Amino acid sequence: MAPRTVKLLLVATLSLFTFVFSAPLPAQDSLHREATEGHGAGEEKKEAFNAAEVIFGHILDNHEFHFTAFHDSEGKLHHVSLPLPIILYSKERGVTAFMSSKFEHGEATHNGYKIEEEKIVAVKEDGTVEESIHVYDFSLTRNVVQMMIALAILTWLMLSIAAAYKRGEGVTSAPKGKQSLLEPVITFVRDEVAKPNLGHKHEKYLPYLLTTFFFILINNVFGLLPGTANVTGNIAFTVVLGLISFVVIIFSTNKHFWGHIFNPPGVPKFVKPILVLVEFLGVFIKPFALIIRLFANMVAGHIIIICLISLIFIFGQMNTYVGWGTTPVAIGFTVFIYLIEILVAFLQAFIFTNLTAVFIGAAFEGEHPKEAAHH
Repeated sequence: MAPRTVKLLLVATLSLFTFVFSAPLPAQDSLHREATEGHGAGEEKKEAFNAAEVIFGHILDNHEFHFTAFHDSEGKLHHVSLPLPIILYSKERGVTAFMSSKFEHGEATHNGYKIEEEKIVAVKEDGTVEESIHVYDFSLTRNVVQMMIALAILTWLMLSIAAAYKRGEGVTSAPKGKQSLLEPVITFVRDEVAKPNLGHKHEKYLPYLLTTFFFILINNVFGLLPGTANVTGNIAFTVVLGLISFVVIIFSTNKHFWGHIFNPPGVPKFVKPILVLVEFLGVFIKPFALIIRLFANMVAGHIIIICLISLIFIFGQMNTYVGWGTTPVAIGFTVFIYLIEILVAFLQAFIFTNLTAVFIGAAFEGEHPKEAAHH
């Protein structure tokens, strides 16, 4: 009973930690605000290129899929975007639903609401913010929509492949179509990730590992398409993945695992208190490492690409000829980094899945064969 109690306590602790710190997760928005505050004085100069706005506008969440913008012959700015549903609730005004296009990219108010720095707030008739009204935003942002699309594609792929195997395709004959594409990947995850780290229990955890791998991979690949969202570069997304892995790891532990943490064998008594603290903190550091690794790598690649493209416009403002001279160099490096990002998309899905398998395997390490057979 003791190990199970410890498991439940640890899961509850990390869940509380995640809940408490989930409020600051939109701090990415505050970073955007801080980065753009210095440009406030020059907002009247429409022609000025704001690199910070472009960078943070790409990596942060949004209420629409924005593809491009252009000026017509009269100088009027037009946006090419796909609006998404806005769903709001407040005690004073009840439920309100409309499309994000009603905000006209932040230039207009609708039904007593407006959008400020990607946050929807209630406003008075004169357009000023109504501080007394707290708005609960249940909108389908581009991160949420893209994640749903990725989930739908993953479900369709796996169910269609499973149906093909039931019909005998790939069993009595050679795999074809989607089977021939995904079967080597599934076999790789089984033979190179699950079996080496989980041993005789690999079949038990293989569905979770495969789901994690393909879900991250699909979102990574989608994030490389122009106009899409960088879902895996959102800290809230990686926190949830890390929390799920943490729960799986904790419920995979046994008494030998906790025995090595709270009473490390073969260690001098005066060292044990320090080692116990380090080992106990390691239980929480493992999922934290998964969270930060995926988030940081996916955000960094996107920022580098946008920075390289931004150099063209930054140098172009200094001098037209310098801007044109910078263009081929910037585009060349952008293509190079983009190709690396395709590799990183697969690599980060593999690393997250592999480390999860390593941590799960370490959780039931030391289990005796008789005990394993009994379970």
